[in-house]
Amino acid sequence: MGMPESGLSSAVADLTAEVAALHADRARRSLMDLACGVLMGRLALSPAEAADHLLKLAVATGLSATDLAADIVNGAAGPDAGRDAGPDPDAPPAPEARRIRRSTTAVLTSESADAAASALLDGGLRRLGVDSVYLWRRTETDCLELTGQAGASPLEAGHWRWVPPETGGPLHRALAVGLPAWFPDGPGAEGRLPGPAAEAARGVVPLERAGRTVGLALVVWPGTRALEGAVRSTVTALCRPAGQVLDRGGCGPGPAPRLTTVLAELVLPAMVVGVEVPAGGRPAVGFGRAHTVDYVNPAAMRALGPVPAPVGRPVAQLFPAVYEELVGLIARAGATGAPQYAPALPGAPSNARTKPGEAAEPVMAEVRVLPLGGGRAAVLWRADDLRGAPVTRALARLDQLAVFEEDLVTGATVWSTHAYPVFGLHPEDRPVPLRALGPRLHAEDAARLDGLLASLTDRHEGGQVLVRVARPGGGVRRVRVTAEPVLTGSALTGLVGVFQDVSAQHHTEIALTATYDQLSAARTEAELRDHLVLGLQHAIVPEAPSLETPPGLRVAARYRPAAVEYRVGGDWYDVQSLPGGKVLVTVGDIAGHGIGSATAMIALRGALHGLAFTGNPPGRLMEWLNEVALRTPGLPTATAVCALFDPADRSLSWSGAGHPPVLLLRGGRARFLQGAHNILLGALPGAGYSETATELRSGDTLLLYTDGFIERRHLGLDESLEALRRAAERLRPGPAEELADRLMAAVLGDTDDDTSLVVVRVT
Repeated sequence: MGMPESGLSSAVADLTAEVAALHADRARRSLMDLACGVLMGRLALSPAEAADHLLKLAVATGLSATDLAADIVNGAAGPDAGRDAGPDPDAPPAPEARRIRRSTTAVLTSESADAAASALLDGGLRRLGVDSVYLWRRTETDCLELTGQAGASPLEAGHWRWVPPETGGPLHRALAVGLPAWFPDGPGAEGRLPGPAAEAARGVVPLERAGRTVGLALVVWPGTRALEGAVRSTVTALCRPAGQVLDRGGCGPGPAPRLTTVLAELVLPAMVVGVEVPAGGRPAVGFGRAHTVDYVNPAAMRALGPVPAPVGRPVAQLFPAVYEELVGLIARAGATGAPQYAPALPGAPSNARTKPGEAAEPVMAEVRVLPLGGGRAAVLWRADDLRGAPVTRALARLDQLAVFEEDLVTGATVWSTHAYPVFGLHPEDRPVPLRALGPRLHAEDAARLDGLLASLTDRHEGGQVLVRVARPGGGVRRVRVTAEPVLTGSALTGLVGVFQDVSAQHHTEIALTATYDQLSAARTEAELRDHLVLGLQHAIVPEAPSLETPPGLRVAARYRPAAVEYRVGGDWYDVQSLPGGKVLVTVGDIAGHGIGSATAMIALRGALHGLAFTGNPPGRLMEWLNEVALRTPGLPTATAVCALFDPADRSLSWSGAGHPPVLLLRGGRARFLQGAHNILLGALPGAGYSETATELRSGDTLLLYTDGFIERRHLGLDESLEALRRAAERLRPGPAEELADRLMAAVLGDTDDDTSLVVVRVT
């Protein structure tokens, strides 16, 4: 006898869920492996040590392991390339660079061009407003073959399946010149392109492999859009890896586009099933690959649950419990040319499938099969779960709950299977009525049970008691007994209730009570220790310091401790006049909180304070500070910005390390200074740190701050930075001290993290 269909269905569901998880994890692991390879080469670590170091860095920085892996790979590939040329003004910001790196690995590990297009859309293009992506492969005759798409309607995708070179147009012109083409308000007179409207913005990006243009990617926006340089650079970087997957297929023959367009609009699950017919033979029969899925609509995708890429799979894999009945309907529809109907699949229960008195598990209801010709059929169904009330199914899965029923008229008592082990009985033993449980209880608890029985029989009121059950084989279980009376008119005719074994909860409470004093003592010690370190931190980084007045500048600094009392942070700032008249302004943030972060802050701040007197530029100072972090106990990581001001020509040379951007306020308008995307301190030995030069004017104001100043719980980083920019533009002109107080009063951040702010005004 084979596996029961309900068990087979469950097994297939588990396997498909596991495959889906593996597909989702593969791209992430590919990026993690690249980052571990960088760490192995830079730190001379074994593979296991590199993976462990990567996870520790992720915990310390508060980044996800995937984001940190993207930073490490980008840091290994990027810093040296741009040191002499300076930063690219159109280069994507650090979060976008991470998304591009993650999208690249997802595209390269895709099994089909369709999957690659979906990875492009979900991995970054959708954030830019794009709603559809097309991927064409260049054939030997320069014809364009659509091999993958995401977000487009099946009808339009079918229309653009082949684009011969004789048609010309924007696609073949971009293919010929090998350069991207951008259409902010539609292609206009350039020619036709897929899209929701003629004026919708488009971008055509040539795809290369081994130095040769092998295809095109088309990205489509829902309407007009100003395609700035940063958007174009990001789109090009995201699409570039798709050139490696164009030969993996995706837009197979499939059903007619008009049919799939109709099925896609249905609220009921629907799919198109094809029959594989061997050359010169009849279709195979039985539990095999003869029947495959050619198309599923969105409602069917939701009904199927965690099934990766259902199109192309055998029907037997998707519907194992009803396979034979379903293909029987399909065969009859094909043979008769008439629609077929079944009220539910599986049909009537059989002894081979179900236990006596138990109904078969419905998988599909109101099944309709429509013959399409050519060995294909459309299947529509309703996916309701008819196995009973959700509460009933949920209670059946709770191992600690056991139900009992007593008929006081016949004297019959019924227990559910979970009740027997609670009282140390075998399932074949006779259930014990509630009134007879007294001898099985601890002597002190029998009176509690008597009180419950009195409430049930005398007052006809339900109740519950907690008792100790002494089992025949030894041991004591703590059981909560809950019961309600069953009344016929005013007469008591039965009892119903629940036994709940709460022994594990009781033991847990004992363990918690036993450790409470130890935890209280440890907390007191930790609070005292943090209080001492917090006092030291406030001495080094006061909340409102009296700073010196450096030449050419007016400077004000503010520090706000973490909201939780005695929660020590790792923020720091420093303003120092150097020999020769230059002024160094720094702001930094050690990852994490506690004594370790505070001591690391003291070490890095002191080191940078001393290194500044070497007269080296900010980029070199940051490189040295990175090596200091790598040799500091606890291996801290930190973000920082280091700015060197020359009052002689009002020039500012600065370098950042994963830190929020400096804000420049000039003439009532605010903008963020764009610099190189350097990796955070303490992540990689030998990392390079590029620097940027900015010309300042009299009256300019700079804001240097830590992430606690802007981060909000329910906003992304981009939205938080925009809120700061708008708040700065609303400020009335005034002295640096007054501006600092106004900004701190605005309380832009709400994450309870500590906050540092330095306001620099050029005189």
